[in-house]
Amino acid sequence: MNAALRIRQRAPGPEGAWPADYPPLLRRLHAARGATGPAEALPRLADLPAPDAMPGIEAGVSILAAAIAEGRRIVVVADFDCDGATACAVGVRGLRMLGAADVAHAVPNRAVHGYGLTPGLVEELDALRPEVLVTVDHGIACHAGIAAAKARGWQVLVTDHHLPGDTLPDADAIVNPNLPGHAFGSRALAGVGVVFYLLLALRRHLREAGHFGDGIPDLGQLLDLVAVGTVADLVPLDAANRALVGAGLRRLRAGQGCAGLRALVEVAGRHEATLTTSDIGFGIGPRINAAGRLEDMALGIACLLEDDISRARVLAATLDAINRERRELQQQTTDDAEAVLARLPSPEILPPVLVLHDPTWHAGVVGLVASRIAQRVHRPAFVFAPAQPGSGELRGSARSIPGLHIRDLIARVDAAHPGLVLRFGGHAMAAGLTLARERLPAFDIAVRAATEAMLDPALLQQELLSDGALQAHEFAIGTAIALRDGGHWGQAYPEPVFDGVFDVLRWRKIGERHLKLELAPSAPDVGKMRLDAIHFSGWAGAAPPSRVRIAYRLAPDDYRGGDAIQLVIVHLESAVDGGNC
Repeated sequence: MNAALRIRQRAPGPEGAWPADYPPLLRRLHAARGATGPAEALPRLADLPAPDAMPGIEAGVSILAAAIAEGRRIVVVADFDCDGATACAVGVRGLRMLGAADVAHAVPNRAVHGYGLTPGLVEELDALRPEVLVTVDHGIACHAGIAAAKARGWQVLVTDHHLPGDTLPDADAIVNPNLPGHAFGSRALAGVGVVFYLLLALRRHLREAGHFGDGIPDLGQLLDLVAVGTVADLVPLDAANRALVGAGLRRLRAGQGCAGLRALVEVAGRHEATLTTSDIGFGIGPRINAAGRLEDMALGIACLLEDDISRARVLAATLDAINRERRELQQQTTDDAEAVLARLPSPEILPPVLVLHDPTWHAGVVGLVASRIAQRVHRPAFVFAPAQPGSGELRGSARSIPGLHIRDLIARVDAAHPGLVLRFGGHAMAAGLTLARERLPAFDIAVRAATEAMLDPALLQQELLSDGALQAHEFAIGTAIALRDGGHWGQAYPEPVFDGVFDVLRWRKIGERHLKLELAPSAPDVGKMRLDAIHFSGWAGAAPPSRVRIAYRLAPDDYRGGDAIQLVIVHLESAVDGGNC
């Protein structure tokens, strides 16, 4: 059941000040994304907002500087996703680089502890004898866990980027760009970006105090991890995040990444020299995430902290095996969910939000399934599974559509029905929550009412923004490489997508779900051009139409090499009757 989709071309952007030799196509693409010149299109580290403007950073620096000076034990407590794992690795590596003599780390197990710093996790952390806890990528909603840690006499420093609730936890310091009443230059930082900022400020404080005798540590060595966590967490790639990601990609492409990331690039079948944000998002990030979804993120963090490439390759191979298991489980759960969708009315009369649950589903993949369902029917989607086998609680993940802030939606439900949602947190497009199992029907009713109150029905018309058509001479390897290397594409700064009408000359099915096609542009001025195309998950059970309108990305064909290119199709529809554009 696919929601009706309309292809619409992006609005042109202001011309701005571009060098005369800057490729016209890239100029047009960046301008359409709001960049008025090269400095905005490809921002550098020098353009980052100043660290001292980050809310809470002065108090955080004070705690860490004292802990380093006094040799106190610091325990970095991670979250169990890729952002949390990379933030943990950055925190541990960075603190050691800055002179911390006693740094340990821990991460909750999704199935055992649940999300964040819980009282149960605090009890287990007691064996590590921490004196300072530093939460990374979580903590802003962990009131009970922080209270339990402080009751043991530990200092608690929260670093997080999630939106705060009505009250803040009683931590000794909270470093978060989204704290109310502040205007930091980038509210879009991922958790790993927040930790990196804290380390930058700490390094400056220590340098001014004369702490470094043998040279100032180069925190730029951590930017590979910052890039991976930022891209994998799907935060908007605003100027600050593009600067961080760009710097991290340059390190990875130069073969200067940490051993764990280099091993993950290998096992994912990617090439360091041409690594892209897409490779991170679809190749590296999922392999790190898989550990937290099905096993224990301690394995992923161990890979990112390993300095020996041989041992890193062993850990990366294990993560790859877990990821294969994750893919199979995700596909099975998605098939189950789509079977439920098949029994629902047509998209035109679907409810504005979908709430799906099955007692056999695995809590580790509900976020991935919610994302797939939200994309498929263009509705916000909540997918629930038992928090643990035999548990009376359900753990859910929510994914939204542009224009509806999913965490605010849950907060509205929580305000209207106190106690219905046990715990929740998240961002504009993704959130997590926990319910008592017997309260799911009540939540379904409540979230539907809240969605109807908050969501403009016009937003349910799914659109795919295109950068227009490519000219005949632009179907070339030089264009494909320029597109690959000419921008740090990602969330809110999307990778270029083009559209056009093509005749299908040949096609064949690959595997169970993919289509390989040979296409010819239908425009009269392109001669006898033939183009290879691939449509992942594009098999619909029947031959494609003879003439199609497609939205596609242009990419080098790494399989064939040389000057070969291919169109990577992201949407295909019949153009025999003119399409629906």
